[in-house]
Amino acid sequence: MASLNVYSVLVVLFLTCGVVMATKENDQIIKENNCETKMGLPCVLEAFTSIFNTRIISNKCCSELVVLGKVCHSALVKRTLENPVFKDLNPATMIAKSIQTWNNCLALIDSPSPSA
Repeated sequence: MASLNVYSVLVVLFLTCGVVMATKENDQIIKENNCETKMGLPCVLEAFTSIFNTRIISNKCCSELVVLGKVCHSALVKRTLENPVFKDLNPATMIAKSIQTWNNCLALIDSPSPSA
């Protein structure tokens, strides 16, 4: 019975360390890449609502998102999902929505503009 308790404690420690490491990894990426300074607050909010509330993101904010970069975008989304406020959201669904927003913006920015 004691070995079962030790095993349970080790599993809990392993899972807890994994979450702490993920948090530190995202924070490190955000800090090293100055992610929090690359987008204006209005576009941060617009991108956030695009991912978490299924709203449309403007061309201007798509441009800022692409300049922010995929690494920063992913780290910021993952850090947001670590917040207890979002505990009821399915992380896989939210990450898929963030990738969809990223890909839509990238396609929009990379597509040639119609001639005027």
